[in-house]
Amino acid sequence: MKSLEEKLLNRNIKPTAVRLLIFKTMHGFKRAFSLIDLEVELETVNRSTIFRTLNLFHDNLLIHSIDDGSGSMKYSICTDDCMCTVDDLHVHFNCIRCKNTFCLESISVPPIQLPEKFLLASINFVMKGYCDDCSRFFKT
Repeated sequence: MKSLEEKLLNRNIKPTAVRLLIFKTMHGFKRAFSLIDLEVELETVNRSTIFRTLNLFHDNLLIHSIDDGSGSMKYSICTDDCMCTVDDLHVHFNCIRCKNTFCLESISVPPIQLPEKFLLASINFVMKGYCDDCSRFFKT
């Protein structure tokens, strides 16, 4: 497994102490995370530094963003071979009970045929329901 420093270098990101700390913190989440989630975990790092780092990581394809409809952009770490192309698109799942969002990387976004002269700019595929922790409260 590659070290965090190697992963940053592979995406042309200089591995400073703060960037490594933020990236390490991101790895601790088992779900998609927001700027606020990172702020809570990184009390000693100011918000603008975290925000700039998120943008740098996003621009260099280290993380991808998820608009789950909550009003707060979420992020998740990309796989090592991800180049954020159409082939890398996957489904996201937002739990309506705990409000957590998860990447379902094993489920690809289904191909969609657009009408003639329509041009695709982005795809946001978010399923909503109950995650594995919350679904235990319901009988199936």
